[in-house]
Amino acid sequence: MSSFMESSRIALPIGTALDRFIKNNQDQFQYASGELSQLLRDIALASKVVNREVNKAGLIDIMGAMGSQNSGGEQQQKLDVLANIRFTRALTKGGEVCALVSEETESYVDLNNDGGYVIAIDPLDGSSNIDVNVSIGTIFSIYRRKSAIGKPIQEEDILQTGADQVAAGYILYGSSTMLVYTTGHGVNGFTYESTLGEYVLSHANMRIPEDGRIYSINEGSANSFAQSVSEYIQYCKDQHYTARYIGSLVADFHRNLLKGGIYIYPATAKDKNGKLRLMYECNALAFLAEQAGGLATDGHTRILELKPKDLHQRTPFYVGSKNMVQKAVSFIKES
Repeated sequence: MSSFMESSRIALPIGTALDRFIKNNQDQFQYASGELSQLLRDIALASKVVNREVNKAGLIDIMGAMGSQNSGGEQQQKLDVLANIRFTRALTKGGEVCALVSEETESYVDLNNDGGYVIAIDPLDGSSNIDVNVSIGTIFSIYRRKSAIGKPIQEEDILQTGADQVAAGYILYGSSTMLVYTTGHGVNGFTYESTLGEYVLSHANMRIPEDGRIYSINEGSANSFAQSVSEYIQYCKDQHYTARYIGSLVADFHRNLLKGGIYIYPATAKDKNGKLRLMYECNALAFLAEQAGGLATDGHTRILELKPKDLHQRTPFYVGSKNMVQKAVSFIKES
């Protein structure tokens, strides 16, 4: 581990409030001028509102489907729409964001030509699980715009590679609510303390174990996996690994980040390009995984090197512990 990370372990006391943590570490960002810090605060604020709504889901009429479809042709849940509104409103009022890419909108949302950042977000991942009280989450990526501030948004601002991210993270709404993020200097996790209304540092300098014994994949689609994927899953079973699949991407990723494991959503006969979206699901989690010592790939190429061609591009996704991902890729190469 680098000397920076070693010194950071000493400098990050558990219990530090998110706002103070952001302020104390603002100089880690090479463009530090306050906008990114405010942007992270805006995301945190919106997540608190969404957390409140999620916690009321069984008490008021916000569960179930809307009767409409999102950009991917999937049924929108009421909470999907609500979360999208909350995050869009917070990011609009903040003024730092020029454009928003969301799973819930067909095109990007032009917010403010004077903003210096582009946000790609899945406002509520796994929302169909809310009806059965299973953990769900929010995933976000932050990019600096490439065109001149004050000018109309350009395609180069929107379709950036994951390697261009300046920050990324997720919020997990579970038995406790957590915000986990990186600005390229390691990964830190904050737990929401509801009586204070604050996120406080609970997981400093998170590192994913290089090896793990958990594999996460929807084996209900096993009949349509490529032979290489089926062979790797059989290898996991032969090694007596544990199968764990929640069906909420954030929850599955978070567990493997803490305990070590691999998450796989491969290409299938039905979804030949995979099902997960590159820009607002895979890029963020790939950035987090690499910052925590893990790997993320589509089976052939590093996720962060994939050049998006459209907003809702899909990709196969292998992410998690370094040695487990490398082993899975070895099966693909051999085939």
